[in-house]
Amino acid sequence: MPVAFITGASSGFGREIARALAKKDYKVVALARRSERLEDLRKEFGERIYPICVDARNKESVFSAIDSLPQEFSDISILVNNAGLALEQVEFDKLEIDDIDTMVDTNIKGFLYVARALIPLLRRQKDAYIFNIGSVAGRNPYFGGNVYCGTKAFVGQFSLALRNDLRGSNIKVTNIAPGLCKTEFSEVRFKGDKKKADSLYENTKFISAKDLAEVLLMLVALPSHINVNEIELMPVTQTWSGFHIERFG
Repeated sequence: MPVAFITGASSGFGREIARALAKKDYKVVALARRSERLEDLRKEFGERIYPICVDARNKESVFSAIDSLPQEFSDISILVNNAGLALEQVEFDKLEIDDIDTMVDTNIKGFLYVARALIPLLRRQKDAYIFNIGSVAGRNPYFGGNVYCGTKAFVGQFSLALRNDLRGSNIKVTNIAPGLCKTEFSEVRFKGDKKKADSLYENTKFISAKDLAEVLLMLVALPSHINVNEIELMPVTQTWSGFHIERFG
């Protein structure tokens, strides 16, 4: 039975990807901060889930947990590097330093810790796959996105650079870049202000975490010689907003 390793597995994209792969008879190493959410996955899928309650920002804990994987969960062939977040949507000079640190530490440093710890395990496989969850924000900046957009631009560029480093290893790398998707993402961004978060999705159609999980399964099913470097997903109701032009007089 193949093994997948998923970060941010307690909610949103990570949770639905974990569920989708478990239903396809994968064993899943599920890493997240919320133990009760991980336990829910265990209850649903039993011994196919190996929970790791760790914050991806904690370098020592990440490496220790991966070094300590039981044998039956160590033959990892899929990494879904998903853990990430946005905080607030304000001008950069009004953004709290703690929020800047949290986004950089999670979306970049935590992302790198997991990749660095797991790639040696992926190299042991005949074929393996790394999915990095980016965002259309990595290419399309918007007001108040500043640090978040920068971190997702990093994910996109690192994904391309990683393909170069992994040549000859039969490890695929895909940056999945979603657009408007309703998960806990906006509630986290607005620090629990559910009304403000929900207003982003009113009177429109958005993609879901299940939609993204279906796309990932489609990519996994492609022939082994095909690598999709990047795939952007947006609902039909979302397009680019164009340039802002300031008017005088």
